[in-house]
Amino acid sequence: MGIRQGSVAVPFAVACCGIATFAGMDVLMKDLSIDIGAYNAMLWRTGIALLFILPLFLARRIPWPARHVLKLHVWRGLVTSVMAFLFFWGLARVPLAEAIALSFIAPLIALYLAAMILREHINQRAIIASLVGFAGALVVISGQLSGDYSAELVPGITAILVSAVMYAYNLILQRQQALIAGPIEIALFQSGTLVLVYLLFAPFFAVPPPVDSVPALTGAALLSLTSILLLSWAYARAEAKVLVPVEYTAFIWAALFGWLVFEEMPTLATLFGTALIVTGCLVAARQHPEDVEHVETTAV
Repeated sequence: MGIRQGSVAVPFAVACCGIATFAGMDVLMKDLSIDIGAYNAMLWRTGIALLFILPLFLARRIPWPARHVLKLHVWRGLVTSVMAFLFFWGLARVPLAEAIALSFIAPLIALYLAAMILREHINQRAIIASLVGFAGALVVISGQLSGDYSAELVPGITAILVSAVMYAYNLILQRQQALIAGPIEIALFQSGTLVLVYLLFAPFFAVPPPVDSVPALTGAALLSLTSILLLSWAYARAEAKVLVPVEYTAFIWAALFGWLVFEEMPTLATLFGTALIVTGCLVAARQHPEDVEHVETTAV
């Protein structure tokens, strides 16, 4: 698809709305993860999302995927189920802005995974950029660990970092998946796989959501789907390298919502560390701009 120079403003604005929508979802999921636990928040939110996606899949009369495509759908769903749980479990224990900042290291890790799995070349500039980004992550972590901190902070940071590593692998799977399936099909089977995985643990951990949490669960599911649709629309109409900076507005929204809703004020270390991470990602993105994504963009 050819892209006219004058047509970039609208996709850019739509992508900004998509990131803001996802940030709103993060707020709801953080609150839900604190109230009913990350497992139940993911189980019920994903189940509600599946109810919204299934009619779209049936209405489009999308054929059932071939066996090799289905295997990829299921494998990515398994990876995503662990990745998303860890992120939201950590999010309940780490300030929102810091959690989003640490999640930004995923694209940098993806560079090395792409080299190992897809045999892609990494130039020296990308290696230096990744080192800058990792230094930024260390600054954010050191800032959180300086002074008094809760006993749950370290496990929370660890969960988010492990989630970021898994999302880096998820980016590789996403690239392979996008070549053989459409977004609605991908969303359906990802949501379906997540629901099935979480249901395996239902006898041990699942509890019916409190009535007062149903609106938040429904809102989180709708915000997640809306964000995916907005970002998909934008990325279909503008080059990835144009929209890459939009992904990092997530930190602005996270800092704002964290302050307004949870009274979390980002520290100077967090601001400086985030600047280093974003700088590293943007420099590295000049090699593979399509790899730079927000850590939750595909976590339906």
